[in-house]
Amino acid sequence: MKKIGLVIKETSANRIKSSLKDSNSLFIVKYSGVKSPDMSNLRLGLRGANATLFVVKNSVARRALHDAGLEALIKNIDGPCGLVFVRDEPVSASKAIFAFIKDHEQLKLEGGFLQDKILERKDIEAISLLPSRDVLRAQVVMTLNSPILKLVIVLNQTLKKFVYCLDQIKQKK
Repeated sequence: MKKIGLVIKETSANRIKSSLKDSNSLFIVKYSGVKSPDMSNLRLGLRGANATLFVVKNSVARRALHDAGLEALIKNIDGPCGLVFVRDEPVSASKAIFAFIKDHEQLKLEGGFLQDKILERKDIEAISLLPSRDVLRAQVVMTLNSPILKLVIVLNQTLKKFVYCLDQIKQKK
């Protein structure tokens, strides 16, 4: 029969591995000094960004990251750490983390990865400054729509001028 501690470690490692498979990015945060109710607020904010915060023992996190081929992130696992798994776009999750950091300076963002690229804090901060995916899509659509709209306006003005000219000729006769 296995000891309860070993079962918990195996369960946590399996959860990290399955979360890594389902996620396209991961952020590592240090939460030393952050109160439990505040951590619950962070979890709620991350849930709205389609991300989850998972607190696990450092040895389990190191082993799971090593097994996943993310050895470069192991150096960030030191002290009370949490893993933020992002399933959707990393922009909204990083915005949620930095909004939380503004009010709770004890939380430290250490690093992470985004689709096989290791990120430092400054990289994640740059990601948080980007507009969301929906805004970017709207900007692309407007950029593509702009030349067509201008062509319609020019053709409409030409037609209006022609009708105005015919109206002037009609009034003279």
